[in-house]
Amino acid sequence: MHSATPPTRALLLPGSGSDAVFLGRAFSAALSAVGARAVAVEPDPSAVADSGRRALDEAAAEPGPLLVGGVSLGAAVAAGWALRHPGRACGLLLALPAWWGAPAGAAAAVLAAHSAARLRELGLQGALAEVQAGSPPWLAAELRRAWSRQWPHLPAALDEAAAHLAPTVTALAALDVPIGLVAAVDDPVHPLAVALELATAAPAARLELVTLAELGADPGSLGRAAVRAWQQAGGTAG
Repeated sequence: MHSATPPTRALLLPGSGSDAVFLGRAFSAALSAVGARAVAVEPDPSAVADSGRRALDEAAAEPGPLLVGGVSLGAAVAAGWALRHPGRACGLLLALPAWWGAPAGAAAAVLAAHSAARLRELGLQGALAEVQAGSPPWLAAELRRAWSRQWPHLPAALDEAAAHLAPTVTALAALDVPIGLVAAVDDPVHPLAVALELATAAPAARLELVTLAELGADPGSLGRAAVRAWQQAGGTAG
């Protein structure tokens, strides 16, 4: 059942190769506006999913309703944790989901594996130079900061992400908590179709849309969209 008590905390996990800095920029203001404190988790690149699950376990041990979620891989890890711990989360904030179930050639998985290979071949600075040449400036800047912080374990972390078994749509559709989904309409790495699949299947899910240009200009647009979707799905704000 949905919690009638507004959450005071939201624990958020980053996408592969990303970090807590981006999560804070994306979610802190939107969550603060509804009376919840964003807790952005810094990943352990030597054990990305397990470090996220440990953070979720620790947050759930504290009293009070808890929102959980994240971006891309972080969204998948948080959703899987919520499935394994029914009743511990009062809602999900799932931004830019990359795939459901097995990766099976998903664009984000292919990109993560490719990035890991290029990092091993070129080293950190060489791979970042490639990223800068082929990415919008805001994304290149985000990756330069986050990748530098996670080096030298980053290639293994990206390989882990590329093989991650995400929850299935069928399993998530059975969750009885509000699910706020966000997709970027023009993001080929995190396709809109992935978010739409869950939004269509899950009665408790709602979907909000952004563009990559909006996200680059204002990372907070991602958090605002996630919170709006969660509220539309039945989430209770403070």
